[in-house]
Amino acid sequence: MGAIGSGGALYLNEHVIEALRISRDDVMAVAANELHELDRREALYRDNRPRPNFAGATIILADDGLATGASMHAAVAALRIENPARIAVAVPVAPLQAIVALRSQADEVECLLTPTSFYAVGSWYDDFRQVDDDEVRELLRAAAAREPPAGGPHA
Repeated sequence: MGAIGSGGALYLNEHVIEALRISRDDVMAVAANELHELDRREALYRDNRPRPNFAGATIILADDGLATGASMHAAVAALRIENPARIAVAVPVAPLQAIVALRSQADEVECLLTPTSFYAVGSWYDDFRQVDDDEVRELLRAAAAREPPAGGPHA
């Protein structure tokens, strides 16, 4: 029915909410619960590292695929608040309607495959295991330890 992002970004799929007759109170209650989980993950994943400065930067948001696009809508909205120069979205697979909807928000959207019959992102992978918190933390720690590119972090 929607997704949330950092800084209070909220994307609601009004068609789903109306079709399922979900009350605004229920939507807001779910959003509040998910916000607690988002805050927990951000604190855990950041591991006392400062929040990056995205102002003036070119941001590339990548995902393993989009089903409805709700989470990517929320991610783009959360980053727009930070005033980046550009936001590009890159995904390997998504339904065409999700890509079309994102083009109104992101500066660029690239998708390799837009099948006419789309069931779930995982159906396009041989191995679609979930990544746990420890693995995410280790990957972020390793990335933070690398040297920034010549010209600074936004080069």
